[in-house]
Amino acid sequence: MKIYKLIFLLSLLMVSCAASNNSGKKVTVHTIGDSTMAIKPDPDKNPERGWVQVLPQFFSDEVQIFNHAVNGRSTKSFRELGHWKPVLESLKKGDYLFIQFGHNDAKDTDPTRYTNPQTSYRHNLIRYIDEARSKGAVPILFSSIARRKFNKEGVLLDSHGNYTLVARLVAQEKNVPFFDMQYRTENLEMEYGVEGSKKLHLHFQPGENAFFPEGKTDDTHLSVLGATEISKLFVEELKKQNHPLAKFLKN
Repeated sequence: MKIYKLIFLLSLLMVSCAASNNSGKKVTVHTIGDSTMAIKPDPDKNPERGWVQVLPQFFSDEVQIFNHAVNGRSTKSFRELGHWKPVLESLKKGDYLFIQFGHNDAKDTDPTRYTNPQTSYRHNLIRYIDEARSKGAVPILFSSIARRKFNKEGVLLDSHGNYTLVARLVAQEKNVPFFDMQYRTENLEMEYGVEGSKKLHLHFQPGENAFFPEGKTDDTHLSVLGATEISKLFVEELKKQNHPLAKFLKN
C-alpha cells in the first residue's frame, strides 16, 4: 500500500507543478506596423505616442506585448529593410501578431514604400499572414487609423482609399480577425469635432511645448490622449468580437 500511496503523492505533485508552470505562462502579442503604432522615444518630454505604446495598461500582467512597429514603414519596406525577419523568428505557437499598415503604402512618390492596394499590398498582407501561421502564431489584421482631414465644411475626408477595403477582403479570404480601426477612429475624430480633434494629434504653437519649440501641426500622429483613446476603441472592439484576448483585459 505504501508504494501506491507514494505513486499517488508523486502524481499529485506532478499535476501541481504542471498547473503552476501553465499559470505562469504569458500570452504574447507581437505587433508590426508604422509610426501610428510605434514606440516613441523620450516619453518624459515627447508628447507623441503610438497607440500600441500605451496599450499594455489595459491588459493584465498575463499579457506581454512586443511592439515591433517602425516609423515610416509600409508592408514592403518593413520586410525589405529587415524588420520582419527577427519578428518571424521569434514567433511561437499561440502567439498573436497584430498587422497594421497602409499609411506609408500609399506614398506613391516613394518606390521604396509604395504598394498598389489591389496587388502588392494585398500580396504582402497575405505573406505576413501565411508566414505567421507557419510558426503557429495567430494573425490579426487592422485597417489604418484615420487622419484628421476635415474640409472647409467640416466633413472628415477619407485618407486611405482602397487600402482599408483590401485589408478587409484579405481578412475574409484568409479567415483572419479584422479590426476596422479606420471606421472607429473616423467616428472618434468626428465626436471630438474640427477643433477638439486637434487634441488627439500634435498641434502646438511656437513655444507651447519644449519638445517642439518651433511649434507643430501634425494630423496623422498621436498625442497621449489620442493614443489612449484609440487603445480604448481597440479594447471595446476586442470585447465586441468576443476575442480570446478579451479575457485578459483589466476590469
